[in-house]
Amino acid sequence: MPNANRGAVGFQSSEFEQEYDRPSKSQLKREMDALQKLGESLVNEPRDRVKRVPMPEDVRDAILECQQIKDHEGRRRQMQYVGKKMRTLEADEIAIIQKTIDSWHGASKAETAAMHALERRREKLLADDQALTELLNRHPDVDVQHMRTLIRNARKEQAENKPPKAYREIFQILKQLQAQAARAKSEAAEDETDEQDDDER
Repeated sequence: MPNANRGAVGFQSSEFEQEYDRPSKSQLKREMDALQKLGESLVNEPRDRVKRVPMPEDVRDAILECQQIKDHEGRRRQMQYVGKKMRTLEADEIAIIQKTIDSWHGASKAETAAMHALERRREKLLADDQALTELLNRHPDVDVQHMRTLIRNARKEQAENKPPKAYREIFQILKQLQAQAARAKSEAAEDETDEQDDDER
C-alpha cells in the first residue's frame, strides 16, 4: 500500500530533486568497476606498452609498480590502489587509454589472422608442387632452388619425425615475403598520393 505522505512516484519532491542531480549508487559502482578493470588490463600488458600510453605519471607509476609485485596479497592491495588512481582520471584521459588498448587488441587479432594465413600457405607448399609455381609468380625474386630444397627437407622432417628446422625456415621466408609485399604496397600508395597532390597543384 503506497505511503500517503509520498507522491505517486514514491519520492517527496525535495527528495526527488536531490536524487536527480547525482548518479545512482549502482551507476557509480559500475563506473568504478569499469575503471578497476581498465587498470587491470593495463597491469597485464607488457611494460614497454604501458610506458607509451598517454596518462598522468602517478597513474603509470602505480601500474608499473603493480606489475613488479609477485606477492599475492601485496599485488591485490596495489591493484586496489591502481583502481583508486584510475578514478582520478578525466573522461577524455580514460577514452584515450581505452582507445589505445582497443587498438592493441585489434592489431593482435590481425597479426594472428596473418600468421594463420602464412601457416596455411606453408602447408599448401608441402602438399602441392603447384603452390611453389604460384608463389614464384607472385614473388619472382625468390630463390627457387633453395625453396625446393627446404620443401623437400620439411617433408622428410615430417615423415621421419625430425625437428622442424626446414619447416620453420619456410615460415620465416613467407613472413619476409609478406612484409616486403606490404612495404611495396604502402610505398605505391604514398607515390599515388604524391602524384595526386602534384596534379592538384
